Amino acid sequence: MTASKTALSVNLNKVALVRNTRHLGIPNVAKAASICLQAGAHGITVHPRPDGRHIRAEDVPALHEIVCHHAGTEYNIEGNPFHNLMEHVQRLRPHQCTLVPDAEGQFTSDHGWDLPADAARLGPVIAEARSLGVRVSLFMDPVPAMMAAARDVGADRVELYTETYARAWGTPRQSEVLDRFAQAAQAALDAGLGVNAGHDLNLDNLGDFLRHVPGVQEVSIGHALISDALELGYAATVRAYLAAIDGAFA
Repeated sequence: MTASKTALSVNLNKVALVRNTRHLGIPNVAKAASICLQAGAHGITVHPRPDGRHIRAEDVPALHEIVCHHAGTEYNIEGNPFHNLMEHVQRLRPHQCTLVPDAEGQFTSDHGWDLPADAARLGPVIAEARSLGVRVSLFMDPVPAMMAAARDVGADRVELYTETYARAWGTPRQSEVLDRFAQAAQAALDAGLGVNAGHDLNLDNLGDFLRHVPGVQEVSIGHALISDALELGYAATVRAYLAAIDGAFA
């Protein structure tokens, strides 16, 4: 990605989830990716879980090909490296893999890695991904003390898990929670890591997050963005999120 400010990666899981309720291939996940990228999204994110309940194994290379046809955009494959993620990383060598500590069949991602407790098993898969030229991001709770440990295990970036911020947004706890994320991001930057963020970010809460949390290079947004697209369409929704990012940096 060449964006000078926060990049927008569109998570297409929910498009695939709707498609999988029928056998007609509608909505078309590949078409959704193309429209989003043409509208200015900086990348595409997918999370191919072992149960295939949304993104399926065959979607992953198809979407990789689409991203490759849009210069300057990136492909981010996320998931648990101890389930089915690494086979996709080995075969496709995406720009980024985001390692997430999901259990099989988990409803949605709900916590980050525990470092240094998880370091021994994460170290080899991080080293393998980086040897393939793939940037590695670790899904992390906003705990400043863990950021140096993420660097020490070999990560290039952290993705801050933002559900607690989304829940606190618009409540008296918003400032307190935002401060925690700002401190974690600064700790990551001080450790030499890049900072990504994602989970339940939306058009309402995104601007406040980016204004207060330093150095966010990428946001991965799926559920809210695809929900907005049901009303606005993919292209208009992507442009609305890009405008929200622009507004945060105005």
